[in-house]
Amino acid sequence: MTVPLILASSSPFRRMLMENAGLHFQAIAADIDERAIEAPLERDGAGPDAVVLVLAKAKAKEVSDRFPGSFVIGSDQTMSLGSRVFHKPKTIADAEEHLRVLSGQTHRLNSAIALARNGDVIWEHVSHANLTMRELSADFIHRHLTRVGEKALSSVGAYQLEGEGIQLFSKIDGDYFTIVGLPMLPLLRQLRELGAIDG
Repeated sequence: MTVPLILASSSPFRRMLMENAGLHFQAIAADIDERAIEAPLERDGAGPDAVVLVLAKAKAKEVSDRFPGSFVIGSDQTMSLGSRVFHKPKTIADAEEHLRVLSGQTHRLNSAIALARNGDVIWEHVSHANLTMRELSADFIHRHLTRVGEKALSSVGAYQLEGEGIQLFSKIDGDYFTIVGLPMLPLLRQLRELGAIDG
């Protein structure tokens, strides 16, 4: 009998990746307070990889506790520039500050996955993508944000690569799945090894 598979997320993008890969699963959002989990980690100087892995594991474990027997996939993503970890901008002014700081710099997207079963994390993984933003003038940033509007507040970097945000970049190193926040190739490999999907 096939073991049920659950994606511990309400993200339409992550759900789409799973569906496009032909996986049969349920999507059930984890009931956790991400900021409350992050705060002590950041106070203690935890790096971006450590933070994102703790969040992915917390999501997988919370849903796994509610659905014993299932394989539960938890995932999360942080964005970092050096030691600074960014959060989603709350206002257009925040988005403007994000883009000003990222201008001319290479920042990193850190995407973590954790698999849990019966409340225990049985596998974890972190993938990275490095994105180099071209030099942006203050005028261009203002015009760009005027055009994209509130969409800028929906991602941590204040950009959408699938839209006008692609114009902000000069170089991208990393796969699409890592950038979206669900590294599919290592996940599929692990699910096959566990017998959770057809090998």
